[in-house]
Amino acid sequence: VQLQASGGGLVQAGGSQRLSCAASGRTFSSSVMGWFRQAPGKEREFVAGITGNSQITFYKDSVKGRFTISRDNAKNTVYLQMNSLKSEDTAVYYCAADPGGTWDKVANWKLWGQGTLVTVSS
Repeated sequence: VQLQASGGGLVQAGGSQRLSCAASGRTFSSSVMGWFRQAPGKEREFVAGITGNSQITFYKDSVKGRFTISRDNAKNTVYLQMNSLKSEDTAVYYCAADPGGTWDKVANWKLWGQGTLVTVSS
C-alpha cells in the first residue's frame, strides 16, 4: 500500500501547478483522500479532502476558490489543481488516505505519501 505524490516544482506567484497522488495496492475508490502541506518551520496543515465518490470536498479557508481537489478512480489518482499561487503556498505537499475522524486533524489520517515540494517565487 503506497501513495506517490508528484508534480511539485518552482512556479511564479500568480501561476498554477497541478499535483498528483497515485495510489497502489489498495481499494482506492472507497477511500477518502486528502492533501496537506508543511511550510518550513511550521506544522503540517490540512489543505483539501475529497470523498471516494467525489461528492464531498472540503478546503482550508485560505485556498478556497484557488485550489481544486479531484480524483480519477479509474487511474487510482487524486489531484490538487492550484491556481493563483502565492508565496505563502510554498510548502512540501503530502497526500493522505483514510481519515479516522475529522479531516482537518493530521493525526486522524492513517496513510501518507512522500511529499512533493512546491516553491512559489514572488
